[in-house]
Amino acid sequence: MRDNVGIDRLSVSTDRMLDSYCDLENVGHLDRSPLPSIEAVVELTRELKQLLFPGFHQRLTLHEADAVDFVATRLESVQDRLFEQVACTLTYADEARQDSLGDDAVPADGQEPNVVTRTDAIVHDFLLALPRIRRLLATDVQAAYDGDPAAQNADEIVCCYPGLEAVLHYRLAHELHTLGVPLIPRMITEWAHGRTGIDIHPGARIGPGFFIDHGTGVVIGQTCEIADHVRLYQGVTLGALSFDQDDNGNLVRGTKRHPTIERKVVIYANATILGGHTIVGAHSVIGAGVSVTRSVPPNTVVTIEKPSLRFREAS
Repeated sequence: MRDNVGIDRLSVSTDRMLDSYCDLENVGHLDRSPLPSIEAVVELTRELKQLLFPGFHQRLTLHEADAVDFVATRLESVQDRLFEQVACTLTYADEARQDSLGDDAVPADGQEPNVVTRTDAIVHDFLLALPRIRRLLATDVQAAYDGDPAAQNADEIVCCYPGLEAVLHYRLAHELHTLGVPLIPRMITEWAHGRTGIDIHPGARIGPGFFIDHGTGVVIGQTCEIADHVRLYQGVTLGALSFDQDDNGNLVRGTKRHPTIERKVVIYANATILGGHTIVGAHSVIGAGVSVTRSVPPNTVVTIEKPSLRFREAS
């Protein structure tokens, strides 16, 4: 009797779950090409870290004499992994675009004919960009060493600093974003966000010599522009002041919503800078806890007047 009751309950639960699949299509992905795998993307970034910082993330000592084989083997693996995931996400994006345009936009064979060609070009360009990304990361490591008196050497920064970890993943994601790859860049930066507490959108544009000290709680929005040798501390938000809406009340996308930070600016802990028209001029300092919603001239120090402390005898 108990078994029959259990089967009946399971049948009801199954029917209700299937009904929800029909009713809530925005949280389902049925009858479509597979999405890129977050696990595969994470493994890809781990291999890229080994290429970008050789000798830091291997279990065995990497000798200079082995560098040719090491690079060739890793690049081949990255190429294969990246090709598979990019092809997957381009197919997904093509299907989503065809759905929005209607059946007339779907090719007769139901397939996007240029996915392989487009994927091959993206992977080729990305691999060629890796030496440039390494040079950028080298400036980030140096900025961390120059900006943090607690740093003993570059090895400590590469191995231990969450700010560099977040910036590394951002720079990889930004390159893929620039090459027009959907979804995967966000997978990379959100995985780093979970590990470091630092949220950098892959669409942000960040110059060389960027340093995030401590880092937890930092937020950098999609349309933020950051020039060279900028330093941030924990809790800094570079965000949007408001969101424009169209006549139907829908959010207007693609506009400049986040601030511009010019070169050699320092922004201290828990400062908030908002708005797409807000510019923080070069060589300025934004003090801890400051909220800025209008532009700051170059060579300016912005602080909050210190509150007075009150002492009274405990009852």
